Amino acid sequence: MDLNLPSFDCRLSRGDDGVTRIYDCLRCKFVALTPEEWVRQHFVNFLITELGYPRGLMANEVSLKLNRTARRCDTIVYSRQGRPLAIVEYKAPTIVITQSVFDQIARYNSVIGAPYLIVSNGLSHYCCHFDGKNQSYTFLRQIPGYESL
Repeated sequence: MDLNLPSFDCRLSRGDDGVTRIYDCLRCKFVALTPEEWVRQHFVNFLITELGYPRGLMANEVSLKLNRTARRCDTIVYSRQGRPLAIVEYKAPTIVITQSVFDQIARYNSVIGAPYLIVSNGLSHYCCHFDGKNQSYTFLRQIPGYESL
């Protein structure tokens, strides 16, 4: 599926089970190719190649506890000191990004405490800055490069 992201030479494989998989450069393994995973891999590539996000300071599928329930944050970007700088939530291209998607990432951020929240369905991308002191969000025109976070 065409996305509003740069294409890249992704590595695909088909297992004996017939499942197509895509290589995740952050997890260093092949994972099942779903529409959301297609978005994730393209978006991670965009962050690394276009915006200078260091691969070694990013992680996919990070576990967290929210109200004693195990959840997973799609991607977290860390500072060089190991603090969360941004969390990213992905949806399949067919999923419209609504307020409930922002509510989901805001709940995750109540645990993580990152100053930037990014949401993408591969077609539309949104980024906001979270001001923890005032508990307010400001939407940005574009996703900042890593050095600007």
